Amino acid sequence: MTALLTRPDQVDPLRPPTDRAATLLGRPMPDDRLRGWVVTIVLTLVAAVTRFQNLGFPTDKGTPVFDEKHYVPQAWQMLRNGWFEDNAGYELVVHPPLAKQLIALGEWAFGYDGWGWRFSAALAGTLIVLLTIRLARRLTRSTLLGGIAGILVICDGVLFLQARMGMLDIFIALFALAAFACLVCDRDQVRQRLAVAVAQGWADESPWGPRLGFRWWRFAAGVCLGLTFAVKWSGLYYMAFFGLLCVGFDVAARRAAGVPRPWLGTLRRDVLPALWALLAIPVLMYLASWWAWFASESATDRHYVEIQGIAPGFWSWVPPALRSLGDYSMNVLHFHETLVTPKNDPHPWESKPWTWPMGLRPMLYYYESGNGTCGGSDCVQATMLIGTPATWWLALPMLGWGLWRWLFRFDWRYAAVLVGYLAGLLPWFTNIDRQMYFFYATPMAPFLALGLTLALGQILGSARRGFERRGTGLLVVALYVGLVVANFAWLWPILNGDPISSARWQAELWLPSWR
Repeated sequence: MTALLTRPDQVDPLRPPTDRAATLLGRPMPDDRLRGWVVTIVLTLVAAVTRFQNLGFPTDKGTPVFDEKHYVPQAWQMLRNGWFEDNAGYELVVHPPLAKQLIALGEWAFGYDGWGWRFSAALAGTLIVLLTIRLARRLTRSTLLGGIAGILVICDGVLFLQARMGMLDIFIALFALAAFACLVCDRDQVRQRLAVAVAQGWADESPWGPRLGFRWWRFAAGVCLGLTFAVKWSGLYYMAFFGLLCVGFDVAARRAAGVPRPWLGTLRRDVLPALWALLAIPVLMYLASWWAWFASESATDRHYVEIQGIAPGFWSWVPPALRSLGDYSMNVLHFHETLVTPKNDPHPWESKPWTWPMGLRPMLYYYESGNGTCGGSDCVQATMLIGTPATWWLALPMLGWGLWRWLFRFDWRYAAVLVGYLAGLLPWFTNIDRQMYFFYATPMAPFLALGLTLALGQILGSARRGFERRGTGLLVVALYVGLVVANFAWLWPILNGDPISSARWQAELWLPSWR
């Protein structure tokens, strides 16, 4: 049996698959691989042009803008100091090091300027487009819909602007999306392996079902989750949500294969390896991201327990370096727990998570007025984090439709996309008093595009529905995609910092909450 599982994608060609095997395999991937990659590469190049053009602007007289002022100097210090931070004057070293090290790579390549500290973010934003196209193609089994998903993420204001800022959240969006893509590939691989067992008649020899061998895609998902965790602690939420998603995939696959006890089979065969892949591997990746901190003698709080004279007690068996990292982490946790909104002095651009799905409270990153570069005497140059309304204002309908398809039509694709979307939203409701900002919603954007793409696929309709139905669906989808592109083009000046008149600036601010 082990030998049979070494070729999981091969079902006996001399014997047609059984109903169970066909159910497991589902619709095949489209056979237009070359066209699929041409669409992917062309749209990724378009994304790269939009993300990298004029990347060095704006700056604050040559210095970072908004929250870049935290991470860009820390990354520069890492670059000049052996990849760790030790400047006690910052005392705001409250996130793991990975994203700052990635920012530092751009600074190493291009110097301490806008291009340097934004290069890695722009590259991450471009890769998000590539991943979304391939992921949507796999979810829908359609190259056309994969391309549509790519256009939606290219034209998303949040992903666009965050890809042009030296901040951390675009890296969370990239690694969380990559982990999700790996889990979707793992789902397909598991079902291919079970289809082999069904086709050859031994899937139900044990009440637990067959063993599935080593699952490289699940392992890769764990690595990506570890990278997410090593950017910000919010990666923990994705570890929990995606772990439950993986278990759900496994139970559904074993049930479809006719395993007598799919839940117990999943618990017996899959849960422990999943805990290793999706919990232990990410924790190890997180610890590995501190390699420079461990190797140093002067990094922030590197010898915290020795300097503070903290008695190890029960933890005496843990090396002092790990205990120092633990105490350092507790101090960071205290910082985040006490980072609450002052009752009488809230941040002017703060927002709460219930406003994020529709982007009701965007953020002004840069603003300058009074010059004459727009052809008049009263010009404005600004960059504002705004989710493209043509997509973000459909978030609640997407959630409602997705929940209905999940709960009443058992459409696993919507279930998976909603898990990814809600992993970026629901955890923030646990501490409403904490200071929160719209850029925290960045990782939600690719999943919003995927959910909308699934809905557009249903509007488009199957070719079997007839020429007229398909043509009408195509017209509606084309009009909607055109609306998204036009909406993005309208917002372009305030996403890109182009000089515009004061009247045009006011026209860009559609809602009172945008001001």
